[in-house]
Amino acid sequence: MSVHKKFEEVTVKSESIFKGRVISLQVDTVTLPNGETATREIVKHPGAVAVIPLIGDKMIVVEQYRKPLEKSQVEIPAGKLDKGEEPLKAALRELEEETGYRSEHVRLVSSFSTSPGFADEIIHLYIAENLIKGNAHPDEDEFLECEAITLEQAKQYMRDGRISDAKTIMAVYAWQLYRLTGEI
Repeated sequence: MSVHKKFEEVTVKSESIFKGRVISLQVDTVTLPNGETATREIVKHPGAVAVIPLIGDKMIVVEQYRKPLEKSQVEIPAGKLDKGEEPLKAALRELEEETGYRSEHVRLVSSFSTSPGFADEIIHLYIAENLIKGNAHPDEDEFLECEAITLEQAKQYMRDGRISDAKTIMAVYAWQLYRLTGEI
């Protein structure tokens, strides 16, 4: 992957503001392309994975409460990368932890930035097929429920606001494309 640096902002100073369990926040002073300086507030994140688990004509999703939104959301299984963890390994781990399913047929769909205006988080999105049922074992602070939904149900959930996060909306459209073309 080539890195484009048109309009690059060079960091002059970086100040750590907060370090948490998942994210940290820093404020960078940068030199702009015109020579002026500006500040940038940046959320640092270890990266994450998400999985489109397909079983027949359905996709496995999980419903869980999302405190920042103050509501329950229906989402594809996902989670953050552990330090040094390979994204594929993390995707398989999250799939099994949250849904109980395993798969030996997992492919990368895309890796994408979630909010590049203020965060460095990259999500690696995978598709998993030929699922084998096992037992879910979510993290001790995760309370979720699994459901297998059709593409039509997923679109209705989007209209109803039950699915509103970008990764799951992207997953629904990737799934639709896959059903139409056989390719992602």
